[in-house]
Amino acid sequence: MISVVVPTFNEEKNIEKCLRALNNQTIPREEIEIIVVDGDSKDRTLEIAEMYADKIILQKSEGVGGARNDGFNVATGDIVATTDADCEPYPEWLEVIQQNFNDEGVIAVTGILDPYDWNNMNTVEVYVYKALFWTSNVLLSIFKFFGTAHLCGANSAFDKKVFFEIGGYLPLAYADDTELFKRIKKKGKVVLDRDMKIQYSVRRIEKMGLLNYIALLFKMEWNVSFMNRKPMKGGYARQIYD
Repeated sequence: MISVVVPTFNEEKNIEKCLRALNNQTIPREEIEIIVVDGDSKDRTLEIAEMYADKIILQKSEGVGGARNDGFNVATGDIVATTDADCEPYPEWLEVIQQNFNDEGVIAVTGILDPYDWNNMNTVEVYVYKALFWTSNVLLSIFKFFGTAHLCGANSAFDKKVFFEIGGYLPLAYADDTELFKRIKKKGKVVLDRDMKIQYSVRRIEKMGLLNYIALLFKMEWNVSFMNRKPMKGGYARQIYD
């Protein structure tokens, strides 16, 4: 059994696409447990989730990392994967994860992001965003070669036992997934598999602004990866999208 944790908040426009993709993986549906952790949505998110998810719980812990922790707490699978409600996993996503965990030394796996959701962007903007993600995916491979990984919350999976041993996600204002890697890497092998792919919505970046997003990335890496800080202020808030 592999469990998948999906945090939600007012995601009626996106959650069905995500959950359908999870219900149509290349591994048997009975080997998958889908857990939706909802942050008190006021739209039809829960109504839609009930058609596809195995478990739906209300979020009790702080932040999106806390929502994932809540999901881990009720997961029955020995492997727990995480993604976002506006993402669409590729059909072989969970199969790739399972294959990696056949190596008993592996305690976490992460993959790459394939951007989509261009809305009203023009051709130049789309090209710039695609180039940004292509560069980001190349950098992931380079950083992994030098012993650093980014366990993106939208596309990662963990040995549940090890995840609990290190205390799960911390309630940081940002970069909780980057900080998590620094603790979990001491427990075993962390794999970057480029076949583990997620279609990733660029709506957060678009709303924030591309330059502001790039600046935030540098800020996160500097504070968490290099300065060993645990930022408690100035992070993401719940967002409402048109």
